[in-house]
Amino acid sequence: MVSIGYFLSSEEFGPRELVRQARTAQQAGFERLWISDHFHPWNGEQGQSPFVWSVIGALAEATDLPLATAVTCPTVRMHPVIVAQASATAAVQHEGRFTLGVGSGEALNEHILGDRWPAAPVRLAMLEEAVEVIRALHTGEEVTHYGKYYTVENARIYTVPPEPVPIYVSGFGPKAIELAGRIGDGYSSVMPDSSMVRKFRESGGGTKTVQGGFKVCYASTVEQGVRTAHRLWPNEGLPGELAQVLPTPRHFEQASTLVTEETIARSVPCGPDPEPYIERVQSFVDAGFDQVHIQQIGPGHDEFLEFWATEIRPALRTGVPARGFGVNHNR
Repeated sequence: MVSIGYFLSSEEFGPRELVRQARTAQQAGFERLWISDHFHPWNGEQGQSPFVWSVIGALAEATDLPLATAVTCPTVRMHPVIVAQASATAAVQHEGRFTLGVGSGEALNEHILGDRWPAAPVRLAMLEEAVEVIRALHTGEEVTHYGKYYTVENARIYTVPPEPVPIYVSGFGPKAIELAGRIGDGYSSVMPDSSMVRKFRESGGGTKTVQGGFKVCYASTVEQGVRTAHRLWPNEGLPGELAQVLPTPRHFEQASTLVTEETIARSVPCGPDPEPYIERVQSFVDAGFDQVHIQQIGPGHDEFLEFWATEIRPALRTGVPARGFGVNHNR
């Protein structure tokens, strides 16, 4: 059965609003949470970017839903030792319901300390070593590590959960997906592509959890939803590797002038008709995902939750017209 979660956007909402959204999402029947980890928003219109680990602590007191970062980059902006400590504390706060989702990152967030932004193969190698360091520290033992990219001397994390923190790895290209299959406890993606899921499973992922997510914009009309989504998230329409290499929100704003409302209308379910939302969830189900997270774009969060609870969730629970749905709080 597929578990349906809510995707909290740290780029668009402040810390108190994110906590409120999480609480109301649980009341509306969502079964789990994703939260993004950014230093910058993608553009100025989004306008927020709180420190995610502070929000994660608050979420532990606001809900009892499983929570995953989607995703944290533990390689440049934050040393893996610090990510290890932060994620161990989060797992204790959430009583074992926390998953550390990791990825190779974007220049948008990671270049801010003046470090060189590495090429993609180097970023993947750094990510692999970072995960090795994090797992070693999560044992609660003292760790000394002299690696190619990271040095750790006499580090020990004293506040650790009883069980190791699951680490899910994000990936889009073949090499990143192979890495996810080889080292990840699960796989994260925002593309409902069955070939990517198959690559993960064949690379060592086996039957491990695959989680995904996408954005929607509920509104009274399709046109209103498309305008809102285009104003706030035109970067959803940027092709290729631009999202990994552009360094500032200003650069994303410049590139996004090439993205039309028509492009957003094709990629983001918008408006008051439940069918496009159900079809998008179904595309992830058909691709083999175990968990799907949904993010409402713009100010209509409460309206979307009512729409979800009354018109979408019943269809998903009954399997009409969607297939393969059910409630599973523990996957």
